[in-house]
Amino acid sequence: MKEILMFVQEGCPHCKRALKWHEVLTEKFHPEWKDVPIRMVDENVEKEYADSFDYYYVPTYFVDGVKIHEGPVTQQDVEKVFAAAMAE
Repeated sequence: MKEILMFVQEGCPHCKRALKWHEVLTEKFHPEWKDVPIRMVDENVEKEYADSFDYYYVPTYFVDGVKIHEGPVTQQDVEKVFAAAMAE
């Protein structure tokens, strides 16, 4: 299981929607995903760190240094991120 690195911004409606998908998916469909570590980075708070990654839109997800998704998310996008984190 790998850590999910998620870049967000405070007040971002797409980030809030993504977090809601995290909740729905882990509560209703994939309880095993509750153990996946997620590091959320507010790009306005940790600007220097965020700038070291290649992305433009939030939310953006990286798993094991690879960008998995960038921008507004659907349920399927979030499932893809968690699946990447669970892959051996």
